[in-house]
Amino acid sequence: MPFDILPRITSPEDVKRLSADESRELADEIREALCNLVSLRAAHFASNLGVVELCIALHQVFDFSKDRLIWDTGHQIYPHKLVTGRFEEFHTIRQQGGLMGYPNPAESDYDLFVTGHAGSSLSTVLGLQSADALLRPEENRKAVAVIGDGALPSGIVFEAMNNAAGQNSDMLVILNDNGMGICPRVGGLASYLDKARVAPFYNGLKRDVSWILNKVPGGHSVETVLASFKDAVKGFLHGGMLFEEMGFRYIGPVDGHDLDSLRRYLDMVKDVKGPVLLHVFTEKGHGFEPACEDPVKFHTPPPFQRDGENRVVKVQSASKPAYTNVVSDTIHDRMATDDKVVVLTAAMCAGNKLDRIRDDYPERFFDVGICESHAVAFAGGMAKAGAKPIVDVYSTFLQRSFDQIFQEVSLQNLPVVFTMDRAGLCGPDGPTHHGVFDISYTRMFPNMVVMAPGDAADVEPMLDFALQHDTPTSLRYPKANAEVVERVVAPLELGRAEILRWGADGTILSCGTMLATAVQAADRLQEEGLDVGVVNARFVKPLDFEVLAKAVNETGFVITLEEGVLSGGFGSAVLEAANAAGLPTHAIHRVGIPDAYVEHGDRGDLLADLGLDADGIVRTAMDAVGSRSFVGE
Repeated sequence: MPFDILPRITSPEDVKRLSADESRELADEIREALCNLVSLRAAHFASNLGVVELCIALHQVFDFSKDRLIWDTGHQIYPHKLVTGRFEEFHTIRQQGGLMGYPNPAESDYDLFVTGHAGSSLSTVLGLQSADALLRPEENRKAVAVIGDGALPSGIVFEAMNNAAGQNSDMLVILNDNGMGICPRVGGLASYLDKARVAPFYNGLKRDVSWILNKVPGGHSVETVLASFKDAVKGFLHGGMLFEEMGFRYIGPVDGHDLDSLRRYLDMVKDVKGPVLLHVFTEKGHGFEPACEDPVKFHTPPPFQRDGENRVVKVQSASKPAYTNVVSDTIHDRMATDDKVVVLTAAMCAGNKLDRIRDDYPERFFDVGICESHAVAFAGGMAKAGAKPIVDVYSTFLQRSFDQIFQEVSLQNLPVVFTMDRAGLCGPDGPTHHGVFDISYTRMFPNMVVMAPGDAADVEPMLDFALQHDTPTSLRYPKANAEVVERVVAPLELGRAEILRWGADGTILSCGTMLATAVQAADRLQEEGLDVGVVNARFVKPLDFEVLAKAVNETGFVITLEEGVLSGGFGSAVLEAANAAGLPTHAIHRVGIPDAYVEHGDRGDLLADLGLDADGIVRTAMDAVGSRSFVGE
């Protein structure tokens, strides 16, 4: 399909000038651009297909060169990027140096926040609106947040709604309701929204009729009639009354794929005072039938080709299992033999490959929705009652439950197991999803045991250890194909590292699945005439001090290796332990993520840029030797 309109869109002003027919043609071209993109690389797909008309209508009604727009969980930002003048660069999205797959203020003034975690849009929009009202009231800027029904149950959403209603803030919340998060939505609020799908349209602005009628002669009798009518309407409509009772005018539901209708209702609410919620129904994957039929599979599909009838004819698959699969399979096996093991996740059933666990053990599987704080506190309660809870969440999302890890788990010293997927660099998803902070934020807590498998062979013994241990435990693993380093695997013991080999000239202390890279670097250094040992740390906390002391005292240099931030990470733990014991620290060299956010790109390329590949480790070792900053010089 040739592109006629998209190349002419340099800003939303061009979108405003389109006729109704041209607007619908633009929607078709955007969907074609999305389909072309996923023929090249994995990208967020179904969610973007679902918001095409909503995006066009928003930019035709509002002026976001001054008005405010936040897309919650910003992976559905692609149409917005296309209508804000980024068509020529669109093919670079999620590539290193190209467009980010999320909103990015560095790319465009139309992107206000980098939004990659769910639920914060209402808070940030309320902050923008409040500051605009305070500092520049004459500009009358509008404030709009688009939030999905999957993100709606997040606790911070209701905190923001409560605040907005209390302030009577002029803001528009658009509830993009497609019945899905990544997976189908869950919980009581999901059931509530399902009922709204069969409720008739309701215009919350008609609530203002009560103010008018109270000015009409009739007095108390009119008020009584209105009160009775209001109760009747509540019982009949149901769908929007939760939001009405929270102080938001509710309007909807509205067809999210009817451009004319969307523009009409957006025009209607544009200048309304106070908080308004517009409930929009969309279809995830709209316009591409395979994505409509299986929106979970097509949330972020691998590259595929289409035939002439828009059918998928090729889907690439990995040749090796990923660490995610190895962990989920091991959990499934343990659930078969121990009926105390339960699994909790926060809307990550598909991402963490927990479908088989959900299907085989539904009574012991708990998807709490995008509510990580609740998930951890919930797990604390289960552990207190004698269950063996595993909280299986992406590393970057577990950050949202920091206080509950402290208060409800670590402080209580409860045996909750944290399995942190996507630890390390998440490649094209970029800084919102890189799981690089978990070592730092878990090892600081008393009672916590912090583990990192060196390869796939470490996963099973670590999970077995965690399920039998009597304090909180965590293990982290990357979004990568699982590797097995050839060796005789040593038994797992609390706080004991695994020595693959000793070297007279230096030692690489490897934390986590960088182990294979460490071995490769040591082999390369051997060719350069350096005898360098490799140690699989296994435990960040407690650290194997005996091995550390031997490495520092008996070898020329020590390199700590981690796919996490250096600040407070594994290397910091090594330095702290060495310093506390009076060991020399000048020979310890840390390799990891520096004090900066890492942009998106291929994971291998990013690791290489950071010196976390074999070449980088070799350079670090050679620099250590060249500086003569090792023990004995």
